[in-house]
Amino acid sequence: MTNAIELDLPSMIKIHLVVNISRVHRYKEQVKGQKKAQPAPVVIKEKEEYKVEKILKKKRFRGRD
Repeated sequence: MTNAIELDLPSMIKIHLVVNISRVHRYKEQVKGQKKAQPAPVVIKEKEEYKVEKILKKKRFRGRD
């Protein structure tokens, strides 16, 4: 029996997908203050767009912002 599991996450999440089972917990309830649902997109010229409220963190890529 193994103590590790592989997570099935979207490719945009850049973390190691194999973790020890002691680090994984069953979902209990929503965290206080967490938004329940993402707002619906605004459709402009037949394309969905969202309004950015705040940029939390940015990263330089190859010396560029």
